Amino acid sequence: MTETVLITGATSGIGAEFARQYAARGDDLVLVARAPGPLDEVARELRGRWGIGVETIAADLLDDEGLGRVLERLRVAAGGGPPARGPGLVGGPGPGTPGASPVTVLVNNAGYGLVKPFADNTLEDEIRHLRIHVEVPLALAHAALQSMRPRRAGMILTVASVAGFTPRGTYGAAKAAMISFSRWANLTYGPEGIRVTAVCPGFVHTQFHQRMGADKSSVPGPLWLDAALVVREAIRDAAAGKAVSVPSARYKLITALARVAPSPLVARLARRGR
Repeated sequence: MTETVLITGATSGIGAEFARQYAARGDDLVLVARAPGPLDEVARELRGRWGIGVETIAADLLDDEGLGRVLERLRVAAGGGPPARGPGLVGGPGPGTPGASPVTVLVNNAGYGLVKPFADNTLEDEIRHLRIHVEVPLALAHAALQSMRPRRAGMILTVASVAGFTPRGTYGAAKAAMISFSRWANLTYGPEGIRVTAVCPGFVHTQFHQRMGADKSSVPGPLWLDAALVVREAIRDAAAGKAVSVPSARYKLITALARVAPSPLVARLARRGR
């Protein structure tokens, strides 16, 4: 069965890897990102290589209008046709049009980090950070459920972090919230055929740390993961109905120890990363 997968933050890092792996499976895509240029470039590449249907939505999810367009796309109910496949103009059917297929998989990936500690950031920066990591994925999940529940099928993956298992400032707190939500939602909506999974990678070779200006040299080499591994295990774990996906044996061990080790020790170790 061909899925229609909506991915936020789809032009780089883990989001782009989700797009590649779902495209390789023959699934249709709805790609969401802020910048239309890179978005169209990624869409053309995936269409040309895999012959899949690709829609694009250039939207800032921290802007009410941009978020509203993505919510509208997620609420498309069953009954539309799939987007056109093969070469052609990037874009495809817009929200609410007869050609728009209902989204069957939502990947909440958009996000960023803040380098400074909580009290050193402006309150506005902290609230925007909280919105992109908690309010936005909750809003998108809520919209997706409106379409998925009548079909009794669907999948929601939210990229969280191992930071959600540690005392790690507001980034860790936001990710902990999404881990908790995913655990609850998977239990609640799993019997309706909807799987909800929090994806909890550690340090991943992406542009995340460069964009936030963090020092990558403080993180030991063995702690770095490839995005392909993270996404491959996430898709597998979600398909298996797991509420939490922690990629690699090393991070499974780290998260297990974080639950039982003294908080001051865990916090001190967590400060080495993002």
